[in-house]
Amino acid sequence: MIQGFDFTDPPALVVHADWSINPDKRWLASAEFTGDHYLVHTIELVGDLSNFLNRIVNWAGAGGCVLIGFDYPIGLPYTYAQLTGISDFCSALSVFGKDEWRRFYDVAESADQISLLRPFYPYRPGGTHRQFLLNKLGIGSIDELLRTCEKAPPLQRPAAPLFWTLGAQQVGKAAINGWQNVLAPGLKDPNLDLVIWPFSGRMAELVRPGKVIVAETYPAEFTHQLGLVSPHKRFSKRRQSDRVFAVERLIKQADNTGMQINPELERSLVEGFGVSPTGEDRFDAVVGLVGMLQIISGVRYFSEHETEKIREIEGWIFGLASEKIIV
Repeated sequence: MIQGFDFTDPPALVVHADWSINPDKRWLASAEFTGDHYLVHTIELVGDLSNFLNRIVNWAGAGGCVLIGFDYPIGLPYTYAQLTGISDFCSALSVFGKDEWRRFYDVAESADQISLLRPFYPYRPGGTHRQFLLNKLGIGSIDELLRTCEKAPPLQRPAAPLFWTLGAQQVGKAAINGWQNVLAPGLKDPNLDLVIWPFSGRMAELVRPGKVIVAETYPAEFTHQLGLVSPHKRFSKRRQSDRVFAVERLIKQADNTGMQINPELERSLVEGFGVSPTGEDRFDAVVGLVGMLQIISGVRYFSEHETEKIREIEGWIFGLASEKIIV
């Protein structure tokens, strides 16, 4: 049975989406609550963003609560919010891209284009430097562009700053894509009862019939939490052999949580999703889903953060700093 959170009814559907600006690398994994356990039954491309959330709601059925994890930042650095007068992230989402904020999502091509109203930089490599970004935003250090949940600790290593859009670790362009095409339209959609954790309340309070709950995830952190990484070997999700090694442990974690995995999906899992370049994306989609389900099922402790700057501006990564209690 589902334990942990004090739910009257657990989410009917839990979805984890590994995100990218490349549509061919946006994959989702989902699990349906069957009455006493979750069945992990599908992994597929995210597809058309214009009706993505409505499609997910239809999967859950009438009145079903949906929890969706997105692998991109959801929230703003506190220092930046102070400089711009933003006191509520969800309200800010409704104005980004409009009026004085009309250039917010346009990544600056040169340093002279950077401003508090146009903070993403650079559009392409070549003659760029993080100091240009700091100077134009009037910020003293790169640490001030990190949210609390992006620092180390609590992460294994610091994340990339939201507004720096260069390098393999950068997340800014994925955030632009997700905010502009999914979150902002979803909040305005009269047919969706969409809320964003933790800005809209505590998780146990949000899980109600018909709700669509969005949360930020970080599959790399779940990889460590789930014990998928060998301490004696450098892990790379890009290598099929490493994914195969990790999947053995991932399936054990799923079994310990009482999940069931669709046999066809399990066959793909044990093969590490093959040699396809999208193998790493499908792997992250499933890792994020299993991590979310362990929290929902009570396998991992989960604490909410009460500080104003986190609950209103910065947000938090779902499951970050959870304590593992089943190995």
